[in-house]
Amino acid sequence: MLKKIYVAATSQHVGKTTCTLGLVAAIQQSGINVGYCKPVGQKFIDLGDLQVDKDALLFSKVMGFELDAALHSPVILGAGATTAFLDNPAAFNYEERIFHASSRLSRHHDVVVYEGTGHPGVGSVVNLSNADVASLVGAKVVMIVEGGIGSTLDELNMCTALFREKNVPVIGVIVNKTIPEKLEKIEYYVGKKLKEMGIPLLGVMPFDKSLSNPIMETINRAVNGYVIANFDRMDNMVEDYLAGSLIDNDDTELSGDSNLVLVVSMKRLPKAVRKVKDYAEQKGLEESPLSGIIITGDGRHEFSIDIDPLCGDYIRQHKIPVVSTALDTLGSMIKINRIEVKINTRTPWKAYKAIEMIKNHVNLKAILDAATAV
Repeated sequence: MLKKIYVAATSQHVGKTTCTLGLVAAIQQSGINVGYCKPVGQKFIDLGDLQVDKDALLFSKVMGFELDAALHSPVILGAGATTAFLDNPAAFNYEERIFHASSRLSRHHDVVVYEGTGHPGVGSVVNLSNADVASLVGAKVVMIVEGGIGSTLDELNMCTALFREKNVPVIGVIVNKTIPEKLEKIEYYVGKKLKEMGIPLLGVMPFDKSLSNPIMETINRAVNGYVIANFDRMDNMVEDYLAGSLIDNDDTELSGDSNLVLVVSMKRLPKAVRKVKDYAEQKGLEESPLSGIIITGDGRHEFSIDIDPLCGDYIRQHKIPVVSTALDTLGSMIKINRIEVKINTRTPWKAYKAIEMIKNHVNLKAILDAATAV
């Protein structure tokens, strides 16, 4: 029997896309014909001949299907969409587009997974809240919540009210981003309360720092930077940061053997690179611990990596991507620390990690059994 699953979340940044990707891929790898749809998107990518939600593009790459905006990304609420709708609702056939996509996907797949948008109320202004859409396509809901107990359950109760109002069944909850040391405690107490609420606990997933690590391209966008060296290495993952104002001190010790980004002014760059080089040699590292360098400029923007011969040679030898920014070091660090990392087509290791985590920590069979249409 056809199964329709709608993945919602209590808020942004709790890992809805990561969980959805892992869920869809795990279903696909189990030999089931599964389809995907992002009914309502907010941020789109312009591919020339079509505009699609960025998540739909990611799923097409990972799952290997040919992207069709009408099927996989039927509605995008871009800039100005809400006011245009409020001015003339009759001019928009949003519900018809979503219903058309759902009908076609249902004919070609045994399971269809719909990915929600933001928190459950997002889209309400155009009558397309997550609950509205789940009801429209006839799907049952898997809710993603962030690891915790009190606040997690409070948010869950508030968010499920929208689905109860629309008579949309919530078939279970996945607790994501849980501190590993608290897995058992959260599983026990959240599971206990969910049992009282009549909602199954489908799994508790540990927080995995690698899923929160940005790549150099993400950092480049955050600091409004300009790539001046090794553009082809902008997919390098970043795990931690080194501020040049600290590394310049003779008594400062470095920590970490890989995937570091050096944020430094041009004035301090030569000494900082020398210290990184010496550190790597002392540790016996064959590769540089640097994933990238951000050269800060106090209002200036473009620099040359050959300000110092050793710098240029070291950067070229280890193919370290270098970005310049007009921001100073403090301003750059503030921008970097505010980054909200999203899984995307340039971070394939995150897609594989998401699949592995769903397989290891979520009861996939319970989801598929509960989602069976009746």
